[in-house]
Amino acid sequence: MDNTHIHLIAIGGSAMHNIALALHHKGFRVTGSDDEIYDPARGRLEKYGLLPPSEGWHPERITPDLDAIIVGMHAREDNPELIKARELDIRIYSYPEYVYEQSKDKKRVVVAGSHGKTTTTAMILHVLQKLGLDTDYLVGAQLEGFETMVRLSDAPVIVLEGDEYLASPLDRRPKIHFYKPHISIITGIAWDHINVFPTFENYVEQFEIYIKDIEQDGVLFWYKNDEHLQKIADANLHIRTQEYDTPTYEIVDNQTILHYNNKKIPLKIFGQHNLQNMEAARLVCGELGIEDEVFYEAINDFGGAARRLQCLKETKTSIAYLDFAHAPSKVEATIHALKGQYADRELVACLELHTFSSLNKKFLSEYSETMNMADTACVFFSEHTLKMKRLPKLSTQDIVDSFGHPNMKVFTQKEDLTDFLEQLNWKNRNLLMMSSGKFGGVDMENLIGKLLE
Repeated sequence: MDNTHIHLIAIGGSAMHNIALALHHKGFRVTGSDDEIYDPARGRLEKYGLLPPSEGWHPERITPDLDAIIVGMHAREDNPELIKARELDIRIYSYPEYVYEQSKDKKRVVVAGSHGKTTTTAMILHVLQKLGLDTDYLVGAQLEGFETMVRLSDAPVIVLEGDEYLASPLDRRPKIHFYKPHISIITGIAWDHINVFPTFENYVEQFEIYIKDIEQDGVLFWYKNDEHLQKIADANLHIRTQEYDTPTYEIVDNQTILHYNNKKIPLKIFGQHNLQNMEAARLVCGELGIEDEVFYEAINDFGGAARRLQCLKETKTSIAYLDFAHAPSKVEATIHALKGQYADRELVACLELHTFSSLNKKFLSEYSETMNMADTACVFFSEHTLKMKRLPKLSTQDIVDSFGHPNMKVFTQKEDLTDFLEQLNWKNRNLLMMSSGKFGGVDMENLIGKLLE
């Protein structure tokens, strides 16, 4: 076992507990603390003997023998363990900073952008795994066939999902500013995280900084129809850039068929946005030496990442999907994908407003017409969540006016939403549930079971 001892403050976070597992698998000694740890993190940490012996912050666990501290977003500046670490002059990292530290000598692939990051990263990893290529990674969802969301080993390549949110409470730079890729994708730019980036110009600036930090002679692949990328993608002479577009396809009997080199390739994924993600993934894999024919052979059974257009249940006349979509561009793309794939069926689209941005009155107008392709649009938000985020109240009329959907239903109680859905006839009608939360604790499996009997 490696003698390196790493302590994680706020070890229970989604990324943090996966980093703990990755470092444990690498042979490091790993300890951690948190004031609350829930499943799946709790069970996974416990399985490998990494669950802290008690919850809370314990400065006595911070000892001079520690090689480094990694601090998660859940910690605060006055955290007693952080104070002790500073007193002992122990090196403190945010998790993106530490991931870079572990990948300085690797070829770094980073997938950035306001939407599609997880899916595109998952596509690349799916292909590399099928081809048996040794790869490290960091991705924002649990992927089929991968035990953890992070791997840090001696692999020569690392594939990173590049989030533009803050690195840590102590370091308010976006995570993407740490990774310095050799190969990068930017899927598109659509304003998000208004609690950190109060203006759209400020948000776009983060991507300009990111592009400047791509390694000398690196390459950037970017979606050609994004008006904001058109202005900034080619502004740096130290890298190569290549735009990409939606590949040629058709939809036959509710299945997407890709056209390539006079061949027709049936796919599990669908929607223009996902096809654009696949095109970006193909270009990255090409940079890593994988030929197009080999890529398409490997990708055709890719079914998506958890909660990214995830099929919950299907009958002969209906299908229900769960999606992580919450920002306006994601909501619109996901609804567009489902209506395109099942043009002969009605679509009921339900969106939970759960993030700081989506619950902010100033931001709501960004959702204008994003749900208009759905036949019925439902918006759910919890007054408890508004209180927790210290935001002013929202009214039903605020939602109706902002979205502009002719058939909009607004719910603040989960029981009212589920009752409404249970009263509908689900023959030739599909359901799309979109949220980064849990719809106030709706038992999704039970609900879908009732609706699509």
